[in-house]
Parts: sequence; C-alpha cells; structure tokens
Amino acid sequence: MRITEVLKTVLNSFRINKVRFFLTMLGVIIGVFAVISLVSVGTGVEKFVSDRFNEIGSNLLLVAPGKVDFSDDPAKAFTRNKLDEKHVKLLETYVGDKIVAVSPSIRLSSQAVYKSEAHTVSVIAGNYNYLRIYDLEVDKGVFFTRNQERAKENVALLGSEIKKKLFNSADAIGNKITVGEDTFTVMGVLKAKNQRFDAAIIIPYTSASTVFNIKNFSGLAMKVRDGENVDFVAKNAQLALLRDLKDTEFSILSQADILESITNILGILTIGIASIAGISLVVGGIGIMNIMLVSVTERTAEIGLRKALGATKKDILLQFLFESCVIGLVGGGIGICLSFLLSLAVKPFIELVIPGWAIFIAFGFSLLIGIVFGTYPALNASKKDPIESLRYE
Repeated sequence: MRITEVLKTVLNSFRINKVRFFLTMLGVIIGVFAVISLVSVGTGVEKFVSDRFNEIGSNLLLVAPGKVDFSDDPAKAFTRNKLDEKHVKLLETYVGDKIVAVSPSIRLSSQAVYKSEAHTVSVIAGNYNYLRIYDLEVDKGVFFTRNQERAKENVALLGSEIKKKLFNSADAIGNKITVGEDTFTVMGVLKAKNQRFDAAIIIPYTSASTVFNIKNFSGLAMKVRDGENVDFVAKNAQLALLRDLKDTEFSILSQADILESITNILGILTIGIASIAGISLVVGGIGIMNIMLVSVTERTAEIGLRKALGATKKDILLQFLFESCVIGLVGGGIGICLSFLLSLAVKPFIELVIPGWAIFIAFGFSLLIGIVFGTYPALNASKKDPIESLRYE
C-alpha cells in the first residue's frame, strides 16, 4: 500500500470520528503546551536576569560577608558579617590603581512618606562613588558629595518609580521625605535604569548607619578599570582583605560568577518542572493506545475486507501506526501553537522565550509517543485473521 493511500485512509478515519480523535489528541496537546510553556518561562527569566546583569556591567566585583554558598542558607553569612570602613580603606590602598572606585553597600527595606503618600521602598546606602560604580545617571538635581557623606547629612536620591509614587508630576528636589523615623531632603532623581534602582532610594551609608543603627555593611562594591583583568583584580582584592579577615569571613564575586550560579539554578528548576509536566505526555500516549485499541476492534470487519482484497500484515500495521503518529504530531503541533499564542498574550507582562531546541524535542517526543503507544494496537490489527474478521459483527 502506498503512503498516499495510507494517508487518505487515515484522514477518512479522522473525518468520521472527529470528536474521538480530538479528545485523543487532547492529552498530547496539554502535555506539549505545558512543557513548552514552562521551558519558555524558565528561558525568559534567565534572559531577563542576564539582561539586568549586563546593564550593570561585567567589570563589577562584589564582596559579600561570610563564605557564599548558593546551596546554603544565606542568612548564615550575615551572622558572621565583619565588613566595615577599614576594609574599604584596605581595598583603596592595595587595589586602588586597578579599580575605578569602591563603595560600602547597605540594603534594607523601609517606608518612605511624603505628605499623604506612603510606600514601602528599598533603601540603598553607599558612598559618593556609588553613582560611578553602577553607572547611574542623575536626571534632575545632584548626587550627594563626600563632605555631605562625612557630615552624615540626611540627603536622598529617588529612583524614577519612587519619585512618581511619592510626588507624581510635582518637582521633588528640595522637598523633605520621611524614611524610617528620620527626615531626608531630596537632592536628586535618578534616570530610569532597572527595577533594582528605579524602585529604590539612595542615601549616604553614614546616614544609614546612624538612622538605622547599622554597624556592618551588607557588602562592598568595586568597579574594575577598563583593560584590567577582573579575575586578577579579584585575587588582589582577596589578598588585601586577608590582612584583616579570615578566608571564611568574606567572598569576592564577579557578575559572571553570580549570573552563572543563578542561571544554573534556574536551568535545573526549569528542567525539573518541565519533566514533571512531561508526565501528561505519557498520559496522552496511554490515551492514544486506548483509542487505537477501540478503533481496531470497531474496524475488525474493515481489516478483514482489506486483507481479503490483498492487503498484507505490513500494510495494516503501517495504516494503524500511521494513524497514531499523526495523532501525536498534530497534537504536538497544536500544543506548540498554543504556547506561541500564550507568549504573545503575556508579552506586556513578561517575555517568554521559546528556544528552537524545545520545539524540536516537542515534535520528536510527540512522534515518539505516537510510535510507542501505537505499535501494540497496530500489531494487534495486523495479526487478525481475515476470515474471522469478515465474520465479526
């Protein structure tokens, strides 16, 4: 039997039993849709994280308290936090010629209030070099100076989003806001960069230490000069800090280190969740086998007639196997199309990235499901005796 004849027979069978075959495909459709969607979400999140890191720059070095282990509780590191002013001076002394600047970093959450507006915000505290390290730009006003930092003045710069929430379209410069329990004067508004800074208020670390009674820094940030080897500078910074700290009391991380760790974790989670969703594909395959067995029983007389007209076991086998493969492939194709529609629907909120390898695997797995779960019904059909089949009612 030629492939064209087999295809005509399959399409005719689908036309007669449209609802049954659609319900059979439903398991494959849901399975492929779930797998592709979850993979695209994971890939989209990885891309989002990577883009945010690239915005900050690849020549940034961060000093974190304790020995950083992404598989461990991060709170443990802060219980051993000893980072303070003398460690900033150590870095300025021993690697100052290799870096643009170094700044303490204190991060906390607090409430910001202006008149009747009150919002919980991220408060970032650093020194007068913080702007240069993270390539931030002031849209209106100015950044605080070294003298203001030393004088522990309560001055602040607002991220673009926080400015809108507190002041709407009104001018924020010179106005006073309450952060925590103290009053701060707004010196400037930052240009939009990313969520980390747009939704934050930046104040001098000296003011933060006084207002929030903080003794140790959340970390230190350094920007490596262009042309310098980041790994070499990190090694020198480590040797500098070892003059006062033990090896277990701090960690130096580059942007590449952090990004690699995060993407590895996201990759493992994506594969794990997608694998769980893949169980529905197996359920869909069982549905294909069940319907194909029913179809073989209902079409026993047809099988007998075809054999009586000269169809071989191989012809019957191919016919039913082809049917199950078409169900798998069509179901897989519909599932992939639905995933693309979902990505377009949620694009205003989150960008879903559907990798090419995921589509290839989805089609391949859909075909495999059709072959694996269609083989037994096809063999069962091919082995039927033509005379007994013709007598079947």
